[in-house]
Amino acid sequence: MRVENKSSQFRLMAAVFNLLNPIPFGFFVAVLIFDVIYASSAEILWVKSAAWLVSIGLVIAIVPRLINLGYVWFGKNPASSLIEKVEFWLNGFGIITALINAFVHSRDAYAVIPDGLWLSVATVALMAIARVISVWENISFKEVGHE
Repeated sequence: MRVENKSSQFRLMAAVFNLLNPIPFGFFVAVLIFDVIYASSAEILWVKSAAWLVSIGLVIAIVPRLINLGYVWFGKNPASSLIEKVEFWLNGFGIITALINAFVHSRDAYAVIPDGLWLSVATVALMAIARVISVWENISFKEVGHE
């Protein structure tokens, strides 16, 4: 998400978005790591910790997604770029897979793997692609000279 509008309200929202947006991704990467550890060790502590992490990541993901929803679809600049819309949908699908993953992690520990592991991989992959697209858009936008 690029900051194009210089109003103080939008700058506050952009600051909140930039502060909170990377946090759920970190939680979801930790869930993936914990699922891999659980798959190799069968120690229940790891899968229960992953269940907490995916739930906390989903709660924190609400605010940046709502800000991004308002910016991309309802902002004063209705001509949002295709890249911003693709990033929005990739993050949205990543959060949907994380929500399904939270339901899978609410099962008994032995029933989580392999479904939880594959959902964790899908969540991290979708959100990582969205982050790469976002960074690529910002770099290519600055190279053109549109600061």
